[in-house]
Amino acid sequence: MFALNGKRVLVVGLGLSGRAAADLLLSRGARVRVVDGADTEDLRQAAQALRARGAVVQLGEAAPDIGQCDLAVVSPGVPGGQRLLRQCVERGLPVIGELELGFQQARCLCLGITGTNGKTTTTELVARVLRHCQRQTIEAGNIGRPLCAVADQTAQLDFLTLEVSSFQLETTHFFRPVVAVFLNLTPDHLDRYANMDEYARAKARIFLNQQPFDWAVIQSEALARLRALNVPIPAKIITFSAANRNADLWLDRTLIISRLEGWSGPVLDMRQCRLQGPHNAENLMATLAVSRVLRLPLNEVADSLHSYQPAPHRCETVDIINGVRYVNDSKATNVDAVAKAIQAMPPAAVNEPNIWLIAGGKDKGFDYHEIGPLLAQRVKGAFLIGETRHKIQAAWSLFTSCQLVETLPDAVQIAANQSVSGDVVLLSPACSSFDQFQNYQHRGEVFRQAVAKLKNTTNSGCIFNRPQHNGATK
Repeated sequence: MFALNGKRVLVVGLGLSGRAAADLLLSRGARVRVVDGADTEDLRQAAQALRARGAVVQLGEAAPDIGQCDLAVVSPGVPGGQRLLRQCVERGLPVIGELELGFQQARCLCLGITGTNGKTTTTELVARVLRHCQRQTIEAGNIGRPLCAVADQTAQLDFLTLEVSSFQLETTHFFRPVVAVFLNLTPDHLDRYANMDEYARAKARIFLNQQPFDWAVIQSEALARLRALNVPIPAKIITFSAANRNADLWLDRTLIISRLEGWSGPVLDMRQCRLQGPHNAENLMATLAVSRVLRLPLNEVADSLHSYQPAPHRCETVDIINGVRYVNDSKATNVDAVAKAIQAMPPAAVNEPNIWLIAGGKDKGFDYHEIGPLLAQRVKGAFLIGETRHKIQAAWSLFTSCQLVETLPDAVQIAANQSVSGDVVLLSPACSSFDQFQNYQHRGEVFRQAVAKLKNTTNSGCIFNRPQHNGATK
């Protein structure tokens, strides 16, 4: 832990992470200046509260004076190429992230969980298992609770369970989880990273400061990619995979099989869990590996995993109306997540497509063509919303019918008009939500509300009028 009393600290960004960082810095006696290029009512209220505690807060586009600062703390949503951060680096000002600040002020061991998909689910699983086995923990990080917000509670904890994003890892220097989990590596955030190699290296920073007596729990396919990039992993390695039977933990139909010392043989049956699908099997494998490293009893770990209820907005069945299942997978913000959601949906009684897919939003730089064959096998049609709908239409129209729709409720209504019993209406956007919504949770709630309205209309006996297919292609 380094001393902050009297230090002059610049906080860049006044979102959730920036506010938590500023609060922690003020509580440690730092002299805090906060800047944010936006100027909204929410930010003005946050600024007022910080000013009352002695912080200097500047909103809007004017450039702040950084010449008198000792340290800059940046929120993860601020890209490293931002002009202000470049100026900090040019002047030799140390720049760290909110996660790094919180880690350096924390007083317990950390478990870190990263990867493209499954981070939140696995973070929740690990924390649930720890509590079930009478270990004290708090989930924090990218899961929605900044590490700085819980730093003062860590002296009473056995472990911090941290969901860690690539954005957060970019600005770490000493961050060291004693167990680091790397779930998978598929294309994401290519609007921020030049290519997949750069993205992979950002993720791999989770291993940067580990020691030979620490542990790295890695999907075997992701490990192969990191080794091809010559990324060093100094810790002891445990591998897992739903597809590679040579991994330390692997999937045999519904059984998770272990080669770990002391846990050899079948350790979990997916049929007894509420989580389903190969991707969730890997989330469970990673949790089992962490549990083995921490020497938790297998029977208690398995009991905890059996009863875990998936979090909202992740392949969440909202309702079944007239035999049609409505599924909210708003958390699917990349193409690989959509593919996993499609594969997890119940198939039709006959071997025909039965999914109506709602997708689109703010583009993250993906090539959407890669799931074309899967769309042809499983998807009856796609309803595309948001700023990237034309790009997705160009990629998907060779594989399934695509219709451009203005709003998410419109897409739900049109899908309901065209679906029959046994079909699935799946919101799985493959994009971020920030073009039309506050976040993925807001998008999921709008979907839920549209389904609820649909059910009320159906129960009232109304008959839907089928709309015209504007912009539909084959």
